[in-house]
Amino acid sequence: CRRVGGLGLTKAATGHVSQRSPDGKHVLIRARGRDETGVRYTTADEVIAVDMDGRKVDGPDGLAAPSEVYLHMILYRTRPEVQSVVHIHPATVVLFTICNKPLQPLYGGYDPGSLDLVTQGIPTYGRSITINNFELAEEFGAVMGQKNVCLMRGHGITTAGASVEEATVTAIRLNELAEMNYRAHLLGDPEPISDEDIAEFKRRRAKRSANGTSKSDHTNSTWRYYANLSGA
Repeated sequence: CRRVGGLGLTKAATGHVSQRSPDGKHVLIRARGRDETGVRYTTADEVIAVDMDGRKVDGPDGLAAPSEVYLHMILYRTRPEVQSVVHIHPATVVLFTICNKPLQPLYGGYDPGSLDLVTQGIPTYGRSITINNFELAEEFGAVMGQKNVCLMRGHGITTAGASVEEATVTAIRLNELAEMNYRAHLLGDPEPISDEDIAEFKRRRAKRSANGTSKSDHTNSTWRYYANLSGA
């Protein structure tokens, strides 16, 4: 929470990060309520436990589960590989959803990680409503599918991962992809990298997966970098 807040990816109290408990029976999530201090200044005391229905089971008085806890729960219920979910409101990404402009693969070696996001396809949930019940959560989950990132029109983004670090780094990379696209549009007509280069990056990604190469080391180093950059 402090990382995404410190990097300006979300404002005030708008956003929440969650993690599945080791026993799989509960979820730890940033709470909302009269005693919260905002995403950027989240403390351990502002993290509560909820059951798989999103009901608070442990945490200080004056704090409750966020209204969009259902967004988190639907991913934990339907995708056992997901261990963490991040939902935030990065302004630049939201602008692209408002204008119906797709995020394009404008670079390769600059950041292959965020190139992976766009070449694998980034779905968009077309409604701007908050996900405050399981009916809407199921609708959202169907759009996100098995992807680890989903845009939400006029709202924000949701990312999922095998760890808090992975889900957070994915959110940061998605925002950087949007920032680069935005700046490119200011300069002129952005030109995506070639199909040949995209195919090569896909081939390399497939090779890493086939070899069982772990991306955790790179994720963890990126996580530490943004910890220092954000001051979190």
